[in-house]
Amino acid sequence: MSNVPDELAYSAEHEWVSGEPDAGAEVTVGITEHAAQALGDIVYVEAPRVGDTVVAGEVCGELESTKAVSELYSPVSGTVTAVNESLEASPETVGSDAYGDGWIFKVELTETATDLLDAEAYAATIA
Repeated sequence: MSNVPDELAYSAEHEWVSGEPDAGAEVTVGITEHAAQALGDIVYVEAPRVGDTVVAGEVCGELESTKAVSELYSPVSGTVTAVNESLEASPETVGSDAYGDGWIFKVELTETATDLLDAEAYAATIA
């Protein structure tokens, strides 16, 4: 069974959000352990760039594994403020530390995120 930390919020597309998802706040985004396990060995991460605008529910990048290529959806709307540059050299970190050093990007929210799931609701979707 995948780890689903209580302190995070989740999207139906298997991304997690750390931080208060309120307009004006900065949050951190990554993919869930469940998604990382389903992908297998991640060999490439294409994240949005700093300054890019992302929209909740829309594709903003992709993850490539030895099994497949999967689209990365933004769980929130706003402006990208940081990208995890270490993933260029070590994309496997997304799979080995999904909720820690495997974060993908940070966003300053332009609106409050309302479609996120809490840990209990997300765990129910992957059960």
